[in-house]
Amino acid sequence: MPTPIKMPALSPTMEEGTLAKWLVKPGDTVSAGDIMAEIETDKATMEFEAVDEGTIASIEVEEGAEGVKVGTVIAMLAEEGEDVEEAAKAAPSGDEKPDEKQGAAEPEAKSEPAKAEPRESAEPARVAEDDGTKAPAAPKDDSGARIKASPLARRIAEQKGIDLSTLTGSGPNGRIVKADVEGAKPGAAPAKDTAAPAPAPAKAATQGGDLDAPYEAQKLNNVRKVIAKRLTEAKQTIPHIYLTVDVRLDALLKLRGELNKSLEADGVKLSVNDLLIKALARALQRVPACNVSFQGDELYQYTREDISVAVAAPSGLITPIIRDAGRKGLAQISTEMKELAGKAKDGKLQPHEYQGGTASLSNLGMFGTKQFDAVINPPQAMILAVGAGEQRPHVIDGALGVATVMSATGSFDHRAIDGADGAQLMEAFRQLCENPMGLVV
Repeated sequence: MPTPIKMPALSPTMEEGTLAKWLVKPGDTVSAGDIMAEIETDKATMEFEAVDEGTIASIEVEEGAEGVKVGTVIAMLAEEGEDVEEAAKAAPSGDEKPDEKQGAAEPEAKSEPAKAEPRESAEPARVAEDDGTKAPAAPKDDSGARIKASPLARRIAEQKGIDLSTLTGSGPNGRIVKADVEGAKPGAAPAKDTAAPAPAPAKAATQGGDLDAPYEAQKLNNVRKVIAKRLTEAKQTIPHIYLTVDVRLDALLKLRGELNKSLEADGVKLSVNDLLIKALARALQRVPACNVSFQGDELYQYTREDISVAVAAPSGLITPIIRDAGRKGLAQISTEMKELAGKAKDGKLQPHEYQGGTASLSNLGMFGTKQFDAVINPPQAMILAVGAGEQRPHVIDGALGVATVMSATGSFDHRAIDGADGAQLMEAFRQLCENPMGLVV
């Protein structure tokens, strides 16, 4: 019996994805573990591996297709000894909802709260409800036979007013694919009882709506959509309280220089950010009341400091995690952070590398930003925002002098963390930065 290959849930929050690239074609033989496609999730572009062996009978969703629901059949796999052409015919019609044969769609999956231990594997994401953008029902020709066409081709044909019965498919077994429809001219179809819907008007790149300024519309990628959704939720539902301290960095910068000299032979070069990650983790050890998250009727108290670090990637902001940062050495933190940041910028982070975390750090100092308030990353209860270190007038041993000073602002979920506890954390962070030997013991 042919096996349908479905759009996988590659992260707990994934409801739909973009099929960025197919690495196989109909007729190719695959084995378990072979890379079949690249899929853009709500966090990164990830490789999709085969779990069974067989022959690719058909491709049901063309590469480049956006908004493909989790559970949608994207290809058909013929098992050993099966007829490939027959397996291709077994593909579900485009008017079926994802996982329709397995029962009604369940409610939308919700992301689980961060826990002290990372989840080794996530439950398969449940199928989200249809949003009205599915492909139209499979058309039929004059004899009543079903016209073979991919869901994407049917959707494009409906938008352009093209009669699929007038086209010749170039796909497997004469299947009509995206390229066939895009090359056809609208209006060439014979008249029907009901007129085909007019194509949606293109947005003019001249007037910016009420702003009355030239603009060009750009589609949001999956990462940007998730950022918008989660941060809107955070600002609407989490009562933020902000606490700022000024931190003298001279001793920390001196220690960094000495450590880098001693680590040069090992190829390790510590950044200021590496030391700040460690300082936040050690501060959470000293003030465990801030290493928590609000969970309705419960408060989760974490026993490990997993620090999510904001990284600017081409697709948008993402936060890889340094796990158990309070117990790791500075050299290990530095090595892990460089590796994670590189993978984040290449879109190659794996789910376990960015899911979870008990607190976050966002550093905009390298851009010259002096001070800012960051938005909490739920379900975490705090995030530390650090600005640039700069020469400022500062009281040193009772006398006015000049010192390298950095402003750091903690954003706290006031449902979980009282102002006094947040102030203790900020003071512990300041002391660790100004007396940095506590970061190397």
